[in-house]
Amino acid sequence: MADETIGIVGAGIVGLATGREIALRRPGTRAVVLEKEHEVAVHQTGHNSGVVHAGIYYAPGSLKADLCVRGVSLLRDYCREREVPYDEIGKLVMAVRPDELGRMENLYERARNNHVPDLRKVPKAEIKDIEPNAGGIAALHSPRTAITDYRAIAREFAKDIEGSGGEIRLGFPVTSITNVPNGMEVASARERVRVDRLILCAGLHSDAVAKLAHDKQEPKIIPFRGEYMLLKPDKTHLVRGLVYPVPDPRYPFLGVHFTPRVDGSVEVGPNAVLALAREGYKLARVSPGDLLGLAAYPGSWRMAARHWRTGIKEYRGALSATAFMKDAGLYVPGVGVKDVVRGGAGVRAQALDRDGTLVDDFRIHRSGRITAVRNAPSPAATASMAIAEHIVDAVFAD
Repeated sequence: MADETIGIVGAGIVGLATGREIALRRPGTRAVVLEKEHEVAVHQTGHNSGVVHAGIYYAPGSLKADLCVRGVSLLRDYCREREVPYDEIGKLVMAVRPDELGRMENLYERARNNHVPDLRKVPKAEIKDIEPNAGGIAALHSPRTAITDYRAIAREFAKDIEGSGGEIRLGFPVTSITNVPNGMEVASARERVRVDRLILCAGLHSDAVAKLAHDKQEPKIIPFRGEYMLLKPDKTHLVRGLVYPVPDPRYPFLGVHFTPRVDGSVEVGPNAVLALAREGYKLARVSPGDLLGLAAYPGSWRMAARHWRTGIKEYRGALSATAFMKDAGLYVPGVGVKDVVRGGAGVRAQALDRDGTLVDDFRIHRSGRITAVRNAPSPAATASMAIAEHIVDAVFAD
């Protein structure tokens, strides 16, 4: 149907990529992006580490695997077209203990199945050719892994939407979603917008906004704060590219790692601490409403029963720079607590099922006129343009 208006709740990178994709694929269809903040890309996109993932970690055949690999190609070309920084600085995924070698081998096979380009195994003797100051007993090297500026990309997507006749409505916190004949009405406290179809890309608030749309209540969003240290400027030369640990397959987090940024700084982190507010960027930020929601959800208690030891370890790192840097020093032995200062923090929207399982894959579904993104953690920024293709395919499937 031509001349439709498609509403998109959320002006993070996925919502904006989707608005742009609608403009490209459906001439005459108007995208209206509704965002509660007063600028785009404030939350997960604006606190992103800037890594363009190559597709190493994700289960073959999953949405993460397929859309990440596709998304890298689209993102690379877009950055070059718009002159947004895109630097292929490479990544080492490094084993530091013998018991990690089997997991590293499994990771290598997974990456091969995902067609990660130019990935190779690196023995101990060759690690220092790539990272002279790194430790480790073996590694995988992904030379095509890159860094970029996702907030700059999001701003470019917003320009594309507005240039096509679409609209970005800032300062529009959605308070209700009501069905009306042949569409729906989306309201904030001060204004209303009628749309023909609606796409929910609300990130940290995706379950709450889905509830307004009468979507199913699960999964629930659990906010995890990721905190960073910054290498002091006179120490940034110690790290050339990205240095990552071999991840623990029990968790959807990649562990503390070294991340050069496009501005020349180097981050160490993040940890993964259960936040006490959806936008809990500071340890002291507490939202009673968010806490009550967590406490009332059975999956929260089941998750805690499984992972309480890991949770305690992560909180130690949040409270003590020495504890935070303990594992980091295994990967770059020349770096210690004296070489870092506290950096920023982000909050990851992690979906949790009722049985206490942390949802690993992207979760996107359509019900009638509403398409909901219910789980889109990393590598969602990398995959954003491919996720947008997937969403638009679903929206206009009939």
